[in-house]
Amino acid sequence: VLLPNVPAMYEAHFGVPMSGAVLNTINTRLDARTVAVLLRHSGSRLVFVDPALLPLLDDALLLLPSEHSAPRVVLVEDPHEKDQFPPAPATDLTYERLLEMGDPEFKWVRPASEWDPMVLNYPSGTTAAPKGVVHCHRGIFLVTMVSLVDWAVPPRPTFLWTLPMFHANGWSFPWGMAVVGATNVCLRRVDPKDVYAAITDHGVTHLCGAPVVLSMLANAPEGVRKPLHRKVRIMTAGSPPPAAVLHRAEALGFEVSHGYGLTKTGGHVVSCAWKGEWNKLPASERARLKARQGVPTPGMAEVDILDGETSRSVPWDGATMGEIVLRGGCVMLGYLNDSEATKAAIRDDGWFYTGDVGVMHPDGYLEIRDRSKDVLISGGENISSVEVESMLYGHPAVSEASVVARPDEFCGETPCAFMSLKEDAAGT
Repeated sequence: VLLPNVPAMYEAHFGVPMSGAVLNTINTRLDARTVAVLLRHSGSRLVFVDPALLPLLDDALLLLPSEHSAPRVVLVEDPHEKDQFPPAPATDLTYERLLEMGDPEFKWVRPASEWDPMVLNYPSGTTAAPKGVVHCHRGIFLVTMVSLVDWAVPPRPTFLWTLPMFHANGWSFPWGMAVVGATNVCLRRVDPKDVYAAITDHGVTHLCGAPVVLSMLANAPEGVRKPLHRKVRIMTAGSPPPAAVLHRAEALGFEVSHGYGLTKTGGHVVSCAWKGEWNKLPASERARLKARQGVPTPGMAEVDILDGETSRSVPWDGATMGEIVLRGGCVMLGYLNDSEATKAAIRDDGWFYTGDVGVMHPDGYLEIRDRSKDVLISGGENISSVEVESMLYGHPAVSEASVVARPDEFCGETPCAFMSLKEDAAGT
């Protein structure tokens, strides 16, 4: 599925598994080469695509090797964007025409086992060697229900889709919002003006997004920001949120919750559970506490931080760093057709090794401090430093290149490159 947040994207989270197929939502920000790699690796046989992304898909299909059968393409027209794109030819298969061809008496295909695959996701930033994360029906059910409980979502909320549904299946909330009978408000693109308008016009109560979304809303121009007449709850994750951004967002009237999870866990499995006594603290201290990742949700059997050399738990001192490990029903089945990578991530000791480095505070709240892998998280999206370095090395003037993370108030962190030039590179 190559779609922005449109109703068909939401429907696909139900229709595709109910047809007995596996759902693979592709990041719409990827380039054609990467999309081609993912289509080939997944063995995709059918692609739903938005008109705006059709040129991207066409370029990707041209890059598929000749021996690989191209998937069938179904165009998903958006009536709200009909002025932007011409209608599809009558001979083309569109989403609405496909639905009209369907059998209204069709009995949905229930999984033979709750361990059967349901979704396939590719974390961004890992295109050099794509790893397809496979989740089963059981794992998705657990993370969906636990996320609702952890966030204390009431019946019949109004949910604004500022979080891309291609990002770990919208942290499981497409299914979760159906559970609680929510009204879903879809946004093709995230713009502060549209977000504030949707909050006002539709009575939005809940939304999710990376810290970059919080920053966009908190730093919107005076004329764009609108007073919140009721509390609007935001769940943020994807990268550690700067305390200053949390403080500014809450000053506007947003109630911010902070969670931690990975594509490999299907959604949040650690949550910064709020304590009532913290409300008495100064705003800056509250923001600092809320910036921590937190404690395990009920769906996790165990969460720990292990010393890299001894494999023992690090002290709860808020200073000793180790690798964050998880154990619970929300962890992926493994990587598609990659048993070695699966064994490296889910080891014989039963732990899933996240690759994230953190500390455990004396109150049992964990906090990410670094990453053991060469992946930067910018605005909730993964960026491979190795791939950026390889692009830099492609410049004829570059002799050496190293890419690291630089703190950024807007995106959490951004890539920062250090380079040495070749001696004859003057003037290039």
